[in-house]
Amino acid sequence: MTAIAAEIERFNRLSATWWDSRGPMRPLHVVNALRLDFVVEQIASHLNQDRSNALNGLRILDVGCGGGLMSEALARFGADVVGVDASPGNVAAARLHAQAQNVTVDYRLGELAEVLSPNERFDVVLALEVVEHVSDVPAFLTAAADRLAPGGMLFVSTIDRTFKSFAVAIVGAEYLLRVLPRGTHQWSMFVRPEELRSALAPSKLHMNNLRGMRYLPVLHKASWCKDTKVNYIATFTHTAHSKLDH
Repeated sequence: MTAIAAEIERFNRLSATWWDSRGPMRPLHVVNALRLDFVVEQIASHLNQDRSNALNGLRILDVGCGGGLMSEALARFGADVVGVDASPGNVAAARLHAQAQNVTVDYRLGELAEVLSPNERFDVVLALEVVEHVSDVPAFLTAAADRLAPGGMLFVSTIDRTFKSFAVAIVGAEYLLRVLPRGTHQWSMFVRPEELRSALAPSKLHMNNLRGMRYLPVLHKASWCKDTKVNYIATFTHTAHSKLDH
């Protein structure tokens, strides 16, 4: 088990606010729009296809899907999406919203080993803003990597464990500006890019893209930057493959 009971309970309490773009999840809505564009662009580039149809028919696994912001958006692009989360409140909110919007997403409650059949594999696996909430990062990432089809892509976004991230993501975001609920993050659980590399090396995945992200809380705007010392996203692929295999 890599899920943490206290983290599950905290997300359960927040579950009703997932789709309120002006509520506690407002930063996530802003960031999600930026990340969605990045994910679609990276997949299209990986496949040498136009982004308008690059996701059609792809199987995508969204681990730690929360209220389904990314899962639902990718399903609208034509992907076959499975969203997995350990929080009952998150999954309930995700299912309810998808149903109301008439969007098909296969949401499953639990951890990967519990809710996926042994032979289920995916063209793309997403682990967005989740590794900083699990108890065993290497075990979690290994479980996610094991679900990749040959030539698949893994996306991981999280927060670097630096003095800057403590000042910006915790002191600034949670206590001074209060754009995130207090207790959203624990600095000791932030994950350095080199720790991701090390954890995924046994799975024969290598990092081929690392990009920093900047969020301006007063303006509620997000943008990409070279600085990865706070928020960042990384993509990983199998070294032996350059494209998704079907």
